[in-house]
Amino acid sequence: MVTAKTKIVINTCHGKFCLSHKAFLRLRELGQQEALAEPDGAAYWPSASAPNEPSLNQFGIQIPRDDQKLVQVVEELAAEANGHCAFLKIVEVPADARWQIDNVNGIERISEIHRAWS
Repeated sequence: MVTAKTKIVINTCHGKFCLSHKAFLRLRELGQQEALAEPDGAAYWPSASAPNEPSLNQFGIQIPRDDQKLVQVVEELAAEANGHCAFLKIVEVPADARWQIDNVNGIERISEIHRAWS
């Protein structure tokens, strides 16, 4: 029996979750809503949006991490999707899991949300 999975994008490097300009533009091509709403700061300096330019490779912070288009772009671009000081990874969890992203100094992991009472 195959169990349905949800794919979630996390950052596994000290820093913060962000996408490269290339990944950001690809998300816009796909019509991803948060990417379309986000200003493209590199539009005015396209020659300066190289992968090693930190100020122009910090996109997509507001995109839900389980967004199918985000997952698609990270799968397509692999390391080229990484924003400044980011190393993105796709984690699969059971589709029925209630999950959250835990962050310690920029390194993220997925954990299941458990019930709590007080």
